[in-house]
Amino acid sequence: MEIGTLADAGELTGTVMVRVDFNSPIDPSSNQILDDKRFREHLPTVQALEDTRLVILTHQSRPGKKDYTTLEAHAARLERLLGRPVTYVDDIFGRCAREAIRNAKRGDVLMLENLRFSAEENLTLKPEDAKKTILVRRLASMADSYVNDAFGTAHRSQPSIVGMPLLLPSVAGLLMEKEVANLSRVFSDAPRPVTFVLGGTKVDDSIAVAKNVLERGTADRVIIVGVVGNVFLLAAGHDIGQPSIQLIDHLGYRDEVARAGELLETYRDRISLPRSVAVREDGERVEYRVSDIPEDGQVLDIGGESIRDFTAEITESGTVVANGPAGLFEEEEFAIGTYDLLRAASTVEFSVVGGGHSGVAIERLGLEGRFSHISTGGGAAIEFLTGKKMPAIEALELSREIFG
Repeated sequence: MEIGTLADAGELTGTVMVRVDFNSPIDPSSNQILDDKRFREHLPTVQALEDTRLVILTHQSRPGKKDYTTLEAHAARLERLLGRPVTYVDDIFGRCAREAIRNAKRGDVLMLENLRFSAEENLTLKPEDAKKTILVRRLASMADSYVNDAFGTAHRSQPSIVGMPLLLPSVAGLLMEKEVANLSRVFSDAPRPVTFVLGGTKVDDSIAVAKNVLERGTADRVIIVGVVGNVFLLAAGHDIGQPSIQLIDHLGYRDEVARAGELLETYRDRISLPRSVAVREDGERVEYRVSDIPEDGQVLDIGGESIRDFTAEITESGTVVANGPAGLFEEEEFAIGTYDLLRAASTVEFSVVGGGHSGVAIERLGLEGRFSHISTGGGAAIEFLTGKKMPAIEALELSREIFG
């Protein structure tokens, strides 16, 4: 099955509900949005639907978090970026929302309240159950069609994501389509050799990605850095120092050492591990070979020797998929590995970045325009690369089957 797109749908008319992901960093004290990157990424889809009665569905944070708040500031920010009025509706599916949508004219843009203010939206449900929720039934009754542009939540099986497509003709928005196309290309016609650079702290996810791309033959080489790299070094028999071991235990990843060992046993010729690392000593960056890491040293970056090894492998690649930093890139002296590997990745023919911290690092380097694709959904991108079916995409496929 395939998902429908805006191009397939032709000119949508009537009331269109579009699910976006405007979940953004917010200053809880002032309710001000600190970064509107996600708004800007969704603008093409919103603009493509400007001749409809457009109803924006989105969320901000989750219950119990400090930035769990109303969407009044989000509507104001979208209005500024869009250059046309956006009406904030302080309701989700009650009388206020129904009247606002009923009275809307062609070309109007409305933003309903934070979907997660509805308890049902915080549930994980199968599509058949999601479509029966009051939230989905009420929302669907107020619209003629549904567009899902929220790739950042595509791995969530929540009612507005998987229930709406079963009740309304539904297609992917432009951002969703772009994300799926670029990430899918990694598995199909990506220029070879294909190199994955996996780092950061999400060890279980990175091991799942490595396993998938190595088993499928998608990756010619997998470079492992960051805390993920420390787990692999431990699996390879290196003493990485007590602080690094304690961090692995604290994050709950000790069991992943065995999984890393299994991958090394099977694919050692295609996995690249650091040969040198950097630790902090007396406030300074000090580098060691991995065989000589001090017992009290915490690995905070890859060393110069590793940087030279990995940048050479990256620049010889046709495709690079990068996810997660090589070290504590928030501190300048331990950002060297992350920055140098990303600079190298930006020079290859086809470069994909999983978003998250890697995306932040790229922004700091001013290299956004040098990458083929920077995903807007860190967790969603990772799950896609593990080979799992995404609930949002499956729901859109079902909608195409149901409504044609």
